[in-house]
Amino acid sequence: MKLGIIGAMAEEVAQLKEIMRQPEVTQIAGMDFYKGLIHNKEAVVVRSGVGKVNAAVCTQILVDHFAVEAIVNTGIAGSLSNAINIGDIVLATDLVQHDVEATTFGYQVGQIPQMKTFAFEADEDLRKKVLEYCGQVLPEVRVHCGRIVSGDQFISDKKKKQWLAETFQGCCTEMEGAAIAQAAYLNQIPCLMIRSISDKADDSAQMDYKEFEKLAIRNSVVLTRTLIERL
Repeated sequence: MKLGIIGAMAEEVAQLKEIMRQPEVTQIAGMDFYKGLIHNKEAVVVRSGVGKVNAAVCTQILVDHFAVEAIVNTGIAGSLSNAINIGDIVLATDLVQHDVEATTFGYQVGQIPQMKTFAFEADEDLRKKVLEYCGQVLPEVRVHCGRIVSGDQFISDKKKKQWLAETFQGCCTEMEGAAIAQAAYLNQIPCLMIRSISDKADDSAQMDYKEFEKLAIRNSVVLTRTLIERL
């Protein structure tokens, strides 16, 4: 399976680029796509940039120009649950765009008008594999499976966090995953979002994010590398 691997920030994909053999770099839409071998498996690694538009454009390029067969989105997120702590891993079951609002036309908050689904599902087989691998390569890290909510906002407000948790029953929040999942859904290819928790998405979020970013990125990259190796 030829994987497309997306990280929003350079730090989220730097380690994957470092271990890639025979890389070929192609620049499209201002993004550098690294195509090569990781653990003797063909992969394309790219920094999409932050936000839903960047993420969706990046996904479509991976499909159209590189013919990837699945998408893995690796990175960090803010927890929406007291049970999910900094350093924990969240594997997406499905994803919703929390900043979509067309209730005037009868849609629920988060639902994209004229789409047949409210939440975009992540691939169950990929999720089960990564869940198994985490117990082997990161036994000290707790793993949660559940909904991820995405929007073009860095959540650092306790009231907004509570609203997201109550409205969408989400495990964590970030800024790209649901857009990637929607693009994968439209192209009928599997996807998985691997998120490591860097902050609590509340009034302490900015401070926590800066302190724990490296730890969170390390955990998500370890799992992504293991998935590539063992697929």
